[in-house]
Amino acid sequence: MRTKNAMYVALGILGLLGSGLLSLALGAKPVPAPEVLRALFDPAWDAFTATVVRERIPRTVFSMVAGASLGVSGMLMQAITRNPIADPSVLGVNMGASLFVVVGIAVFGIASAGAYIAFALAGAVATAAFVYGVAAMGAGGATPIKLALAGAAVSAALSSLVSAVVLPRSQVMNAFRFWQVGSLSGASWDKTLAAAPFLLVAVGAGVLLAPALNALQLGDDVAIGLGVRTGRTRMAGAALGVLLCGSVTALAGPTGFIGLMIPHAVRMVLGGDMRLTIPMTALGGAALLTLADVLGRVLGRPGELEVGIVTAFLGAPILIWIAMRRRVRAI
Repeated sequence: MRTKNAMYVALGILGLLGSGLLSLALGAKPVPAPEVLRALFDPAWDAFTATVVRERIPRTVFSMVAGASLGVSGMLMQAITRNPIADPSVLGVNMGASLFVVVGIAVFGIASAGAYIAFALAGAVATAAFVYGVAAMGAGGATPIKLALAGAAVSAALSSLVSAVVLPRSQVMNAFRFWQVGSLSGASWDKTLAAAPFLLVAVGAGVLLAPALNALQLGDDVAIGLGVRTGRTRMAGAALGVLLCGSVTALAGPTGFIGLMIPHAVRMVLGGDMRLTIPMTALGGAALLTLADVLGRVLGRPGELEVGIVTAFLGAPILIWIAMRRRVRAI
């Protein structure tokens, strides 16, 4: 089993490296792989293609950080809710973060990465709490289908509020129109350095929390019998998931479905052990978002399709398939 898991980890790392190489090589100007490698390992080479490759490095690294964050966020949300279709976009958390960022831009004139993150985190926390509260009403509590329906309803309402704030303000509209569909075009080292600490803290804390999360998958009664404090575990997992989702949404826009597709695929291959699935979800999310960004650049050449459009196009059929296959039952 350990050998098999090591093989999957190695494949995940190779997939991530391959997606990074494609991201550096493909775009408005394709660059052959040998020249990509020379640009990376020969600092003295100053040809035009070397400049192109080096200018793509911040975007590639940021897409990996953002994808890993969204993947782990989805995994944590699915674990604490025992809901196979839990995802920041499905539960409306992305849209809550978006609303607060829009209000920050329109009313407070925020511009720095730190301010974007602060407003997005506040919106993500408020929305997550509200959606869970709505879903918990009535008989049966917060079942998977009630969470999905509550998230969809809240997301639709918040989307209309975002439009109400943005449309009368042309300056806000210009700043918001690409960000709202999920974009990596403005990636920079500053954004990467702003998001990376959240990812490192959340992945590390998630691995430490993994034994308790594994127990939750057996049901609350069994988890309590094993000494797990279910309420605190869910609160900690939710905090980590919202932290990751909010920070990435602030910097890259409400990119959806990464947190749905990757956790589901990882569980199908590796099972439900969170000690392994959390790191593997980080690798898979990083690779998938990077590949989606590459696909958007290739399909939209000489311009580009925003990455949020690509992930939505890929993720919507996956959501339908999961719902049909699993009948939206608990994990």
